[in-house]
Amino acid sequence: MISVEPLTGARAHAWASLFEASSCACFCRYWHFEGDKNSWLERCATDRDRNRDEQVALSIAGDDRARGLIAMRGDDCVGWLKLTPRASVPKLRRLPVYRSLELGVDEGVWSIGCLLVRPDARQQGVSNALISAAPEHAKAWGARAVEAYPHVQTGDVADEQMWRGVLSSYEHVGFTHVAGELPYPVLRRVLVA
Repeated sequence: MISVEPLTGARAHAWASLFEASSCACFCRYWHFEGDKNSWLERCATDRDRNRDEQVALSIAGDDRARGLIAMRGDDCVGWLKLTPRASVPKLRRLPVYRSLELGVDEGVWSIGCLLVRPDARQQGVSNALISAAPEHAKAWGARAVEAYPHVQTGDVADEQMWRGVLSSYEHVGFTHVAGELPYPVLRRVLVA
C-alpha cells in the first residue's frame, strides 16, 4: 500500500535513501543550481553529498524550495515529486523553451519540477499517485494553480529519462496544455478561480 505525504524534516532521511537507491546524484537540486551544465555535471559526479545535504537541511527548515511529496510504502520512501512555488525555481524560466511563461505572474503558481520512483517500485502506480495528490497539497499550501513540464519523447525511452513525468498522467487528473509546443508543453491545473 502506498501513501502520499508532504516531505518533512522527519522524513528527510527516508527521502535521501530513495535517491541513493536510485543512484540519483542530483538530490533534486538541479532547478536551484546557478552554474552551467558542465558545472552541474561535475558537482553531481564529485560532490553529490552537497546536493543531498542542501535538500535535507532545507527540508528540515521547512523551506519552500525543498517542498514536495513523497510516496511511502511502510517506512520506505519509494517516490518523490518536487512541488514548489514557481518563483523558487528561476532556472526553469531561463530555459529557452519556458521563457514565455507569464513573467512576473508567479504568485500562487506552483511547479512540479521532477519525479523520481525507486527502480524496484516502477510501473506500480507510484508516479500517478504522486501526480494525483499534487493539486490538493498545493492548494493547501496556498497555490492557485499547479504547472507541469513533461518532456514528451517518442520511441524507446529509459525510465530515468522520464524525470518530469508522462503527459497522459497529468491529463488524467485535469491538467491542460496552456503554453509551449511539443515536445516541451506546459500543463496547468487551475485550483481556484
